[in-house]
Amino acid sequence: MRDVMIDSFEEIVKEHGKAIFNYIFSLVRQKELAEDLYQEVLVSAYMAFHTIKEPARLKGWLFTIARNKCRDYWRKENKTKQFWKEEVYSYTTTVESPPLPEEEVLHKYSTEKMVESVKALPEIYQSTLFLYYFKDLTLIEISKRKNIPISTVKTRMKRGKEHLRPKLQSFA
Repeated sequence: MRDVMIDSFEEIVKEHGKAIFNYIFSLVRQKELAEDLYQEVLVSAYMAFHTIKEPARLKGWLFTIARNKCRDYWRKENKTKQFWKEEVYSYTTTVESPPLPEEEVLHKYSTEKMVESVKALPEIYQSTLFLYYFKDLTLIEISKRKNIPISTVKTRMKRGKEHLRPKLQSFA
């Protein structure tokens, strides 16, 4: 059983590894750092590989891990990068061929729909989610900026996500 899992994970890395690395590199723009983060992504993915219930969503799952590892790095280094911008969000670099027009259209559409969905929320949740997801601020930074307790920020994040979830079900 374990050998089957290792073999299938190796196949997945062969299939998606280059795209994941290029995505990480497009976010951090440093080869050595991208290599380190790529290794962290692979370790995390391997450790959680047994939890995958829908193989069709595997590629998105890997990209989510990669994005979160980059976020963790930036937060740890106390950097405030906006990687949600369209030019940074794309997971190809000049080393690879440009994305297909369909991919660009889908990416732009999903980004626009995400922004529209957040803007449709009540202001109290909208600003908190916007600062967290689009401005890449930590909960503590949001708390300081808005001059509210961190527990209030957490509550607004939770409730905002609850309001947002039904709107985003159609994108999954």
